[in-house]
Amino acid sequence: MDKLLFGISGLPIGDNNTKFTYKTAIPYLKSIGLDAMELPFVRSVNITDKNKTEVLNSKNENDFYLSAHGSYYINLNADELEKQDKSMERIIKGAEGLLKVNGKSLIFHPGFYLKDSREETFNTIKNNLSKLPDLGVNYRLETTGKGTQFGSIEELVALCKDIPLCKLCVDFSHIHARNNGSLKNYEAFASLLKYIGDNLGETALQDMHIHMSGIHYSEKGEKNHLPFEESDFDYKSCLKAFKDFNIKGCVICESPLLEKDALLLKAYYESL
Repeated sequence: MDKLLFGISGLPIGDNNTKFTYKTAIPYLKSIGLDAMELPFVRSVNITDKNKTEVLNSKNENDFYLSAHGSYYINLNADELEKQDKSMERIIKGAEGLLKVNGKSLIFHPGFYLKDSREETFNTIKNNLSKLPDLGVNYRLETTGKGTQFGSIEELVALCKDIPLCKLCVDFSHIHARNNGSLKNYEAFASLLKYIGDNLGETALQDMHIHMSGIHYSEKGEKNHLPFEESDFDYKSCLKAFKDFNIKGCVICESPLLEKDALLLKAYYESL
């Protein structure tokens, strides 16, 4: 990707009177100045043989970027092997659905520690991820918002080092919440980007997938997403770091205000 795109997670809000489909959401988002949408496959893969052609045509006509968020029901460290296998199936089905509309990145949370140590959890998840087929989709591992969840930036960077098909989805708001408000200033964001570049190379910074939102959290981590202006998440310093590191890829806004806050991000980034 040769620039930084901005988009939203799921269907847009609009004027609250319009009911969007993927087909109609794409030209609407393009018309207001956004570039991308993340399809929510969180409960089911809702790209089917019935709607795939109209979504693909809308994507192509508007030169639009599509990714997808995989199932919420993924745990590659489940106690039961059957549940691990089902999780693998859900990841693959999500990738296959995304391919139907020429999407590139499938985002998901790999799993939970449960009763296992961090090392045991890492090794089990790594073993499962190493079995994923190369379908032409990037399997994007998303940083998580609670310390009880597998998915620190260090864990996911290590997995991406070892498994070529896996790449990062860096949710900066999750990292902020996971560590009880750790991303307090420009230096914190710059340090995080430097860590990614040092460990995964410049190519990782040139092909990033990012989630951002205002965030409500406690010492135990993430509680819920907020509009940027109602949160202590310093989106301006975050975007300044993006500009200085010349990162490329896609920023997906998960704020409750969706396209309004996505446009806020894009406008500030372009003003830098």
